[in-house]
Amino acid sequence: VHTTEVATPNGTKSDALVVQDMAHVVWAVNLGCLGFHVWPFHAATPEHTDELRVDLDPSPGVGYHEVKQAARLARDLLGELGIRANVKTSGSRGLHIYVPLQPRWDSYQVRAAAVALARLLEKRHPDLITAQWWKEERGRRVFVDYNQNAPHKTVFGAWCVRPRVGGQVSTPLAWDELDDVEPDDLTIATVPALVAARGNPWSGPAREPQSIEPLLEQYDRDLASGMMDAPWPPVYPKMPNEPPRVAPSRAKKPR
Repeated sequence: VHTTEVATPNGTKSDALVVQDMAHVVWAVNLGCLGFHVWPFHAATPEHTDELRVDLDPSPGVGYHEVKQAARLARDLLGELGIRANVKTSGSRGLHIYVPLQPRWDSYQVRAAAVALARLLEKRHPDLITAQWWKEERGRRVFVDYNQNAPHKTVFGAWCVRPRVGGQVSTPLAWDELDDVEPDDLTIATVPALVAARGNPWSGPAREPQSIEPLLEQYDRDLASGMMDAPWPPVYPKMPNEPPRVAPSRAKKPR
């Protein structure tokens, strides 16, 4: 069994499975694993993140059609910047947009690019999309979870099965398939036939590595204009240029 050493934000180390072949998958399934949460780098090059992952998370009351609309808007914005993106279902109520990356940036830089993207989307579409970390500020909008790109974060993998009634599969899609998709349509009962009929939409040109320099330049412009970094999750140490890590409703009010 192939493994590699990984660490949590507080430095705790453990061994993570490195899937080499189907035998590794069967080994994990035999231990009760239904879905793999995938690390954002290859075991051989942990210093370079290999994907930008845009997690579109619907707030309560947001319909799946609105999540799909947000995904298309994210795709279009990335396209304006010369960045090609892929889409998959999350296996639940959200969508994931993936950008394969050139081996040039670490997780801190990729997260900064995700912050810039989230803020640009919110600025353009404030009634539909939010970049606000605190739930009380999101309203009935689609949250662009930039912190899924933070160091040591994992994301539910493509082709993995959710441990839910129905066995929904996190399924890669072609963009022209998105309109007709509903989350409960893609299950362990339906996805094998879909793959047999049309193959893997993330193969070939979809895997061509992209550059996030346009997003990093936008992030730098945001900082130069006086904006701060976006809040980090509570398990991470306090970061430079981060605003107070407290929900606005709990912040101390000036006397």
